Amino acid sequence: MTANFTENELRSMNEIPHPSLPAGTRLYGETKVFPDYKANPGEKFLALIHGIAHESSLSYVAVLQAIRAQRKGYETAIYFYGTGAMNALATRGFPTVGNAAFGGQLNTNEGLATFIKEGGKVYVCRFGLGLHGLREEDLIEGTIPVHPLDLQDCLIEYSRAGAFILSTFQI
Repeated sequence: MTANFTENELRSMNEIPHPSLPAGTRLYGETKVFPDYKANPGEKFLALIHGIAHESSLSYVAVLQAIRAQRKGYETAIYFYGTGAMNALATRGFPTVGNAAFGGQLNTNEGLATFIKEGGKVYVCRFGLGLHGLREEDLIEGTIPVHPLDLQDCLIEYSRAGAFILSTFQI
C-alpha cells in the first residue's frame, strides 16, 4: 500500500535530492594524527564502567576501547560497577535469550565474549547486581563477580601499577 502524500509533504520530501551523495562517497579524511602506540612490557589498562546498557554508547565504546588496548599488548581488565553491572548479563535478548530484538542489542555481549576469549578479565560488582535485582548466575561466562569493597582496591592496584585507567560514568 502506498502512502497518500499531500502536496506540501511531497514538496518537503523533494527539496533536497536523495541520496545527496552516492554510497561509498568519502565524507571524512582518514589521516591518523597520533602514532599507533603499543604497550610496553608490563603496562596495564583498566576500563572502569558505570553506564546503563543500551542507554548510550558509553558502555559499549568502553568495551571496544578495552579490546583495542588488549590488542595493543596491554594487560587489560574491565570493571563494571553500579548500573554498569547490567552490561555483563548473559540473559540479554528478546523474545528469547540470545536473540536480538533490534540491531546491536547484543553488541556488548559479543564484545565481552571477544574480550574474554582474547584473555581479558571482566570484573562485575555484586552490589551493582543487587541494586538492580540482577542474579549472579545470569552473568556472562568468564566474568568475575567481586565484592563492593573491591572497587577501591582495584583502582589502587592498577594505579600503583601505573595503568592507564579509562573511567566512564553515566548518570
